[in-house]
Amino acid sequence: MSDGPFDRRELSTAELRERLRAAKQAVGDERREAAIQRQHDDDKLTARERVAYLCDDGSFDEYGRLAGPAPTTPETQDWEREDAPADGVVTGLGRVDGRPVAVAATDFTVKGGSLGHTGGSKLRRVGGLALRRGFPLVFLHDGGGHRIQEGLDARPYASGGDFVFQTKLSGWAPQVSAMMGAGFAAPTNYAASCDFVPMVEGTSTMGVAGPSLVEAALGVDLSKEEIGGAQFQTAATGMADAAYEDDEACLDAVKAFLSYLPTNAAESPPVDEGWANPPAEAVAGLADLIPTETDRGYDIYRAIEGVADRDSFFELKAQYARNIVTGFARLEGQPVGIVANNPRIKAGTFDVPACDKASRFISLCDAFGLPLLFLMDVPGVLPGPDAERQGIARHSGKVLFEVNRATVPKISVVLRRGYGFGYVLMAGGRSTDNELTVVWPTAEVAAMGIEGAVDIVYRDEID
Repeated sequence: MSDGPFDRRELSTAELRERLRAAKQAVGDERREAAIQRQHDDDKLTARERVAYLCDDGSFDEYGRLAGPAPTTPETQDWEREDAPADGVVTGLGRVDGRPVAVAATDFTVKGGSLGHTGGSKLRRVGGLALRRGFPLVFLHDGGGHRIQEGLDARPYASGGDFVFQTKLSGWAPQVSAMMGAGFAAPTNYAASCDFVPMVEGTSTMGVAGPSLVEAALGVDLSKEEIGGAQFQTAATGMADAAYEDDEACLDAVKAFLSYLPTNAAESPPVDEGWANPPAEAVAGLADLIPTETDRGYDIYRAIEGVADRDSFFELKAQYARNIVTGFARLEGQPVGIVANNPRIKAGTFDVPACDKASRFISLCDAFGLPLLFLMDVPGVLPGPDAERQGIARHSGKVLFEVNRATVPKISVVLRRGYGFGYVLMAGGRSTDNELTVVWPTAEVAAMGIEGAVDIVYRDEID
């Protein structure tokens, strides 16, 4: 009986092991020098280099390294493992800071990082492991979505995408999509369900469709950066949380993000035993930080610095909806979520983008057991026809829903203004069933600002 090109009975166990070792090596970076050099020439790490940088030394076990493409159409009939090593997806389990993670990294050097049927099976496999074991799932995207050549056959494609495990994993274990290169179509769809989406400046893109499809559908000729560059997706849409200068900085951010969250929702957030008090000068500066005049701005980040452990604030979506500040910090080593109005941007008013940013963040903290600290200086919810057309009432109601749904401890500090519905959205008072509301000496809590109140209450006398 033969097994392929050789008779297994004629080989020793040692020879079989050597064949296996050689096959694995043949699809690794060390045997693909030209492809790897092109990746490095673009200032990018390879998929396996990214995984190695993310995971603790020697902790990553790769699954499906010898997988090959699944030819389904005439265009793919001649494809072999050598044409698509590992089918362009590196998957497996590793550890980050000693804790388990499931990782999937698309390989741009293999057919542009496109996702074939075999690669999709590998994603489902590692996603299923993350779901069953309660491990965080980290995607490292660098590819062009579904492999079109394999998507022309209805029989395998009709089964649909690979997103069910993400839906079930949401709120159970953290999910990260690091956009480290091409990211239009499928990578963006994966990212939409994730808790943290970092990008790499000048390298990564994201969006539901790239320039070619946009031009074909709409007749509009736009560059990749205009449609889905890092600046656009962090500042204009808020789809991405932050942009970083290179691959290493992006992966460092993934590690930092995970350090604030538990492995899954059944565990407690990790405590930093090496925490340090806030800088003494930041604490002393709190006394004079907030002006008594409500029309004067101040630096809300100085307030956060004076309260949180030294160098512990990790901001999310810093460039989007800047009138609200959201991020993780630590208080005596314990991770917490901070929501703060920014008086320097739109006076800290809640508009639609701010509502969406705040509600999503509150939900994230509640899912993974992080107490919430609200630093309030809010004149209310943005009125007017433009805001109403955008559905401000519905979006602000979503913030209230998440605040009241949250079962984690909630503390609200009124720094200055606590006006109207904005006071409620920032977990003020008893209407949100919080643990504590405290007020700064500069605090004003009322239905609205004094100028508007006088105009309404005393209009007849003024007239």
